Amino acid sequence: MRHQGRVFIFWRMVLCVAVIGVSSSCARLPYTTKVVHEDARVVVALQQEVDASVYSHPAQLSPAELTDILQGFSFRPKQRMPLRWFAEENPPKPVFRPDELGALAGRLSEGLRAAGPGERVHFELRAPGLNPTVRRDVVGGWVAVREPYLYLTLEYVHVQIPTRKADLYDYNYPTPPPPPAEYLLYFEPGRFWVADQQGVSALDYRAFLKAPKIGASPGP
Repeated sequence: MRHQGRVFIFWRMVLCVAVIGVSSSCARLPYTTKVVHEDARVVVALQQEVDASVYSHPAQLSPAELTDILQGFSFRPKQRMPLRWFAEENPPKPVFRPDELGALAGRLSEGLRAAGPGERVHFELRAPGLNPTVRRDVVGGWVAVREPYLYLTLEYVHVQIPTRKADLYDYNYPTPPPPPAEYLLYFEPGRFWVADQQGVSALDYRAFLKAPKIGASPGP
């Protein structure tokens, strides 16, 4: 009996440690603090960062400025060797289509104005999926500003996401969304796509907005 009691105490301690570990890891995920806008096409929300990141929020970027910025981004899905060799044969694709920029830029501008120093601005662009009754097509990620840099992280680029949290025919069967994918980001003109003080890729958006645009009329 004494041996069984020790075994019980041991496994109880193991279970407690596991629960604490899972709880602490979940607690460190970013969480939504405010939904800035939500409709059938666009969702923009503020997410609290879990570390000591301090952004230059609230940030003032007009919809026109954000359109100029976001249309310069392109991407490739991140691949491991040897698939990366084949992926590099294809040119990067634009992240956003013109209609997506038209729907998103104004809402992102609103989100950046509402964000606090410890919050990032998360977005989802939604469209009907291949089977609209159970899936939607999603472009999602988040943006943040830490002067003079703008950061963009992609989580989904036209990924089919379940519209329901449970299976249509069996409510006991969950349908979780796929985990965020990894993408390689690019920006044109490339001289503005730089590394910040921590070595993180970012857009020197102040310099980009001040630079003369190709085809623009010269000033007086």
